[in-house]
Amino acid sequence: MRKIMNLVLITCVAVSTVFAGEVTGRVNYIGKAPKAKRLRMDADPVCAASHKEAAKAESFIVDADGNLANVIVYLKGVTYSGKAPTEPETLDQNGCVYSPHVIGLQAGQPLKILNSDATMHNIHGLPKVNREFNFGMPKSLKEKTVTFDKAEDVFVVKCDVHPWMKSYAQVFDHPYFAVTGSDGSFSIKNVPDGTYKAVAWQEKFNKRTLSQDVTVKGGKATLNFTFERPKKK
Repeated sequence: MRKIMNLVLITCVAVSTVFAGEVTGRVNYIGKAPKAKRLRMDADPVCAASHKEAAKAESFIVDADGNLANVIVYLKGVTYSGKAPTEPETLDQNGCVYSPHVIGLQAGQPLKILNSDATMHNIHGLPKVNREFNFGMPKSLKEKTVTFDKAEDVFVVKCDVHPWMKSYAQVFDHPYFAVTGSDGSFSIKNVPDGTYKAVAWQEKFNKRTLSQDVTVKGGKATLNFTFERPKKK
């Protein structure tokens, strides 16, 4: 009897593996990239002293090959009945900048906010669907946690003490999302077979997201996006 039960268990695992795939790809940019602006931190000596070289804005990070970082890529129309992770996502304040600059998490998943700086920060989240939050983190307060109850499109998290500090967060009701790395690549795992709409969001193209259909079949799919600089009329 035990052998039969083990066989059934192995069969179920094998079936679930077949129908859970991975969507991989890359996001790139065509056109002349805007020059990264210097972040002027002179108002707070602690912030200025934390960087050996001048800190630059992270609103548009593209490498020599046109690969675009900090792009949220996610699927729409995927049925998901699982629970949110209990492991928190982390948003750090380090060198008076937010790290990561762009973050995705699930509704119900904790967001752990850290203060790695020896200075005062004031974290002000501006969601519209979830509850807005606004609290101070003096240098003695190193950690605080918030949770979002509902899915919500991209919103801003900023620091009211240091106006150059800004990050972006999106809350999902499923785990089928990713943020591109410095090489523009991303990976969305455990996606069930099917055809879905995929969306790419980038800060500078905030009002012009990209979307396309992607079909996951046999455990794999490739998906690439290209943002282009608008042509002058």
